Amino acid sequence: MRRLTALLAGLLFGIGLLLAGMSNPAKVLGFLDLAGAWDPSLALVMAGAIAVALLPFSWAKRRQRSLLDAPMQLPQKRELDGRLIGGSLLFGIGWGIAGICPGPALTLLLGGYWQSLLFVLALLGGMGLFSALERRHAR
Repeated sequence: MRRLTALLAGLLFGIGLLLAGMSNPAKVLGFLDLAGAWDPSLALVMAGAIAVALLPFSWAKRRQRSLLDAPMQLPQKRELDGRLIGGSLLFGIGWGIAGICPGPALTLLLGGYWQSLLFVLALLGGMGLFSALERRHAR
């Protein structure tokens, strides 16, 4: 049941990305072009997503277990540190260069765009490098 729920949630998320235009790199780059022909439509998409998520997240904070009886795993860390800021900057730079982020990259990958394959391979390589560095740092 958990896998089916995860599949349905992923499909709903992917359809939402497609409908919102977040899988269109030109639209994303238009949103990021604050000094040029700025397209504010993705800001409205993000505001809508935050509004929709407020009620479920406030509910989740008060629970120990999910509806499917899995442990509730919400972030506990609240402070800003160099790793968070550095990772955010790196993510933002990559988003600005490519015009896509990981979720939309997967929707583009399924659409057969070779550029998204390159992006996803680089994403997986970065995740592997991070994991290796974390293991090394833990020793």
